Amino acid sequence: MARSGLMARPVETAWHEFASPEELAEALAGTVAEHLAGAVKSRGHATLAVSGGSTPARFFRALSAKALAWDDVTIALVDERFVGANSERSNERLVREKLLQGPVANASFAGLFSADSDPDQAAASADRKFAGLPLPFDVVVLGMGLDGHTASFFPDAENLDALLDPSQTRVVMPVTAPSAGEPRLTLTLPILASARFLALHIEGEAKRDVLDATLSDAKPTAPIRRVLDAAASPPQIYWTA
Repeated sequence: MARSGLMARPVETAWHEFASPEELAEALAGTVAEHLAGAVKSRGHATLAVSGGSTPARFFRALSAKALAWDDVTIALVDERFVGANSERSNERLVREKLLQGPVANASFAGLFSADSDPDQAAASADRKFAGLPLPFDVVVLGMGLDGHTASFFPDAENLDALLDPSQTRVVMPVTAPSAGEPRLTLTLPILASARFLALHIEGEAKRDVLDATLSDAKPTAPIRRVLDAAASPPQIYWTA
């Protein structure tokens, strides 16, 4: 359902509003499952990249209940903190606990963290691994922070221009940003933007206001705006208060 009363948007997007986080999670899970099932049917395999954080937990649980040929699906992370997989701050831990359960445990999982000595080496290892995946991703589901970051494209990242370079050939790169806390690993702009289906999952009035400002050209250089501008297909915005 398109939202009304919004400022003009130069980016072509489709908005989907829901009365509750539970309704959003179920709807998004259903749409993602349809795209994955279609990819499996047409190409024999499907790829999904998901974000971490607290917002997608309900979506993960809803998706894990969908009946799919999960052994023909690869699930990857959009970004990761440079912490061990057992850390409470690990996106991999969240995905394993909330999504890779039951039949979904049969899916292949592509994590970003490895026990290398530093984020640069870990990113290089992940870059080699992800380069072997069948790209582009069939589905990418992103989140967004109140500073307009998505994935680990923080506005104060030291290498933000390289991360958001449309001609970037790396699949995975390290990120150092004061606002991020610990170092991160992230997929780069061309990999995320080339997805056959790109969804942005946000919740709360504050994030809606940030996104509205970004899409109305008030903050045209915000990382989320640059990703949406580069998207290969019209981004789908899933929002609830």
